Amino acid sequence: MSDVVLQSVVKRYEAMVAVDHVSLAIKEGELVALLGPSGCGKTTTLRMIGGFIPVTEGRILVGGRDVTALPPFKRNMGFGFQNYALFPHMSVAENVAFGLEMRKVAKAEREARVKAALDRVRLGHLAARLPKQLSGGQQQRVALARALVIEPDVLLLDEPLSNLDAQLRAEMKDEIREIQRSLGITTIFVTHDQDEALSVADRVVVMQAGRIEQDGTPDTVFETPRSHFVAQFMGVTNLFKGETTADGRFRLGGGEVIAVPPPPVPGAALAFALRPERIALDSVAGEASEAANRLDVEIEAATYRGLVIDYRLKTATGLTLIARQPAPAVGGPPALQKGQRVTAHWQAQAGVLVPV
Repeated sequence: MSDVVLQSVVKRYEAMVAVDHVSLAIKEGELVALLGPSGCGKTTTLRMIGGFIPVTEGRILVGGRDVTALPPFKRNMGFGFQNYALFPHMSVAENVAFGLEMRKVAKAEREARVKAALDRVRLGHLAARLPKQLSGGQQQRVALARALVIEPDVLLLDEPLSNLDAQLRAEMKDEIREIQRSLGITTIFVTHDQDEALSVADRVVVMQAGRIEQDGTPDTVFETPRSHFVAQFMGVTNLFKGETTADGRFRLGGGEVIAVPPPPVPGAALAFALRPERIALDSVAGEASEAANRLDVEIEAATYRGLVIDYRLKTATGLTLIARQPAPAVGGPPALQKGQRVTAHWQAQAGVLVPV
């Protein structure tokens, strides 16, 4: 296993910059998710690491070795493609063995390694089947076994779960994480899905317009976004522009003044980001609360989402915010209703100020 270091890596296509001076250090045995919307540069970055796309500027080091100019087959990396890329005319075992054949591994060792790889992904009993005879989840397991059987230094996964349904995604997500941990293999996982990144990765690297917007642990990126873009992308629905007051608080657009985590930067263009699940609701407007921030609001809409209900709230000044509350248990108290006046409240440290 090896660490991976990107040193100011750039990828240009004529006038278009796809990846813009990305520097990143991934520890040996770490699973890092490159997260972002389509076109942000995450897949291009992954493919440069794998050697499938040439680097315009910068260097890529694997285990301290400069691999920037090496072709893919000399980098000893396993690659999992979004569409699985299995050979349709080959059996499961033949697909998994392909990389070993290209490396001239002896037949006896090849067969033993293929069997071990298929057993690891629980597909040993399907070794003789063709890809078309497998489900989507099974095909993804074959692709994973093929990537692992060569005993790579680094595993690269490009949107490996995007073609699966919700239940299979959840199963494969857990399986990939379990296998990665058991092998201790350095892994880079590209996804546009926040939940995948948060639940699978040791670190999340959020990308936008070819650059890294934020790099941190899943809980840090989720709870304390460093930019307006990251806050939006990570699902913060309450983003309010405003200004810092003389006493160190924050004035929202409707004139409401709230307590915020210190220290706000005087004169900076800022927005207050507050996750909807951090807002509590009291069933009566004006009801007492020890929270630092309290707003009397009216419920404009209630959207049932199974385990939770999203409430759209409006203040007397026209400020709109979203609160997410657990759905009532069967036989429990009824949910809040449209038109009801309630108090929304939260602690100062529940939100964060981000640059606009």
